[in-house]
Amino acid sequence: MTYAAITGWGMYVPQQVLTNADLERMVDTSDEWIVTRTGIRERRIVGPDESTVSMAVAAARQALARAELAPEAIDLLIVATTTPDQLIPSSACLVQTALGATRAAPMDLNAACSGFVYALATAAQFIRTGAARAALVIGSDTLSRFVNYRDRNTCILFGDGAGAVVVQPSATPGGVLSIDLGGIPGTGDLLEVPAGGCRLPASPETVAAGQHYITMQGREVFKLAVRAMGDSCAKVIDAAGLSPEDVTLLIPHQANLRIIEATAKRLELPMERVFVNIDRYGNTSAGTIPIAICEAEAAGRLRDGDYLVLTAFGGGLTWGSAVVRWGR
Repeated sequence: MTYAAITGWGMYVPQQVLTNADLERMVDTSDEWIVTRTGIRERRIVGPDESTVSMAVAAARQALARAELAPEAIDLLIVATTTPDQLIPSSACLVQTALGATRAAPMDLNAACSGFVYALATAAQFIRTGAARAALVIGSDTLSRFVNYRDRNTCILFGDGAGAVVVQPSATPGGVLSIDLGGIPGTGDLLEVPAGGCRLPASPETVAAGQHYITMQGREVFKLAVRAMGDSCAKVIDAAGLSPEDVTLLIPHQANLRIIEATAKRLELPMERVFVNIDRYGNTSAGTIPIAICEAEAAGRLRDGDYLVLTAFGGGLTWGSAVVRWGR
């Protein structure tokens, strides 16, 4: 049997920091209000010459170096993003060009904040079936370009960043062991950017109405996220033949500290076995989980044989979870 193992990982976050104190000068909010409700203290914001693609390329280069793999060896390149540089071509095509990944089949995947798990699941299937020998999976989002900094309910939440992993075949049991993906019909309007697509193309009217900004009904999203992530985690743990006691580390999407705590409680996991970096980066959408993987590894919290649970929830509304046995 062929397994799909993570053999390389990398991340990139912009240098510019937007703190809660900065936001206090921009909108009616406070550091205490933000921290109490979200757990966020600061987030990273792209500079004028940075974008989803430039961050993706930087993270990808790190991941390829760690995997000791040349770009030419990649035959599948997936960029999970909801903020592409442009509609045509895909961000993956632009990343392919920048890296020199001449043999890669490039494609974008949009499942919002769940995008990285969806992309990882897709790559794992390609690897297991032999349709690909080396896959590069990137989660990269530039949400600051779609945030209304007059809306205190959304502008406090989002930051920019990218993370990447290389997935390759392995004969050693491990890698991506189980996957659960899904969506909730009829909930798309709870978290959306209304305009900019073919239904409401950009126009002076849509710009004046602020329809190119993120809108969110936070309470409804919160309730659905807690339920979906908890149920999904339980499902993938069971599918992998494990119990919550076997989980070494839960690496959840970093959207809200209270959602993370509720998910851990559902699995009866102490917070010591949960990775959290939302305080420094906020919600970077598809970037949160791969960034967290990189930081957890750098902190010595990932060892060969560890069982990781990755879980996310995002616009759509979508969810995605996976059990990964760490190690090459």
